[in-house]
Amino acid sequence: MAPCLYETDFYSWTQQQVDLLRQGKLHLLDQAHLIEEIEDLGNRHYDQLESRLVQLVAHLLKWQVQHWQRSNSWRATIRGQRLAVEKLLRRNPGLKARIPEAIAEGWEEARLLAIAETGLPDDCFPDQCPYSFEMAMNPEFWPGSVVDG
Repeated sequence: MAPCLYETDFYSWTQQQVDLLRQGKLHLLDQAHLIEEIEDLGNRHYDQLESRLVQLVAHLLKWQVQHWQRSNSWRATIRGQRLAVEKLLRRNPGLKARIPEAIAEGWEEARLLAIAETGLPDDCFPDQCPYSFEMAMNPEFWPGSVVDG
């Protein structure tokens, strides 16, 4: 059996599927691969949410634990990630239900990133995420600071 266009030229396959959809020729669609690709699109948005939360939480940890190294760069990263998460959720409100999962799945990565970037021992960092989503996203929240934002 010859390989299908999906396997040999993904771009051309996408264009073919678009043409078939526009022409209403639904019976000719590569349904199995279309389903797979649509699921993958959704997963990419979830992965982006998790990645942004990892960066946000890691920088909040650094801000809290290595307070003597606080910089405008860290502040900018925290603010930037907050804005990016807000934008992503505004464009994809269905992701809101997965926020607790994204924080839980990203926690260890955020912790390890903060440890690596600060060079501090593991035991300087909490074992559980100390921030709720609401805290992490609050523009007035700067852990360990008296209104420092």
